[in-house]
Amino acid sequence: MQQATASVTAFWQKFLATQADGAALSFTEAQQFGSGTAMGDELAALILAGTKTATCSCLWEWQAEGNPIPVAGSLSILLDGRGAPCAVLEITEVAVRQFDEVGAEFAAAEGEGDRSLETWRHIHWQWFSKVLPPIGRAPSRDMPLVCERFHVRYAEPPVNKDPR
Repeated sequence: MQQATASVTAFWQKFLATQADGAALSFTEAQQFGSGTAMGDELAALILAGTKTATCSCLWEWQAEGNPIPVAGSLSILLDGRGAPCAVLEITEVAVRQFDEVGAEFAAAEGEGDRSLETWRHIHWQWFSKVLPPIGRAPSRDMPLVCERFHVRYAEPPVNKDPR
């Protein structure tokens, strides 16, 4: 398990307490989707609502960081835009596909915008145009993408701060 903040560790312990096989479980990472507070909160909300059940990244990013790509069955902790843990995600499927091979069904599962393939391609092309140049790459129609599907395995109910 990677080094974690106190809030991530406490959240993980709450999750483990709900699992019969908790002692055998570990998480691969605690991560925020997207960049910045607003995008992180927006994507976390889509995941918690069940609208976003897929994500993708460029294989070149994984290679540049020297990290193995995720595998089905892996668990991770979803962080909101402020870095607070809000869910445990379980990866159910991982496939490497070229950008142009991603279809409408996967685009809809990503849950962003109007959920169309056209919007997915536009949003992701912009994203990869931002994140690939620092690693010496540029987006291309045949760039390899790590396409992941996941489900929320655990989430805490929001705390009601209004005493009424």
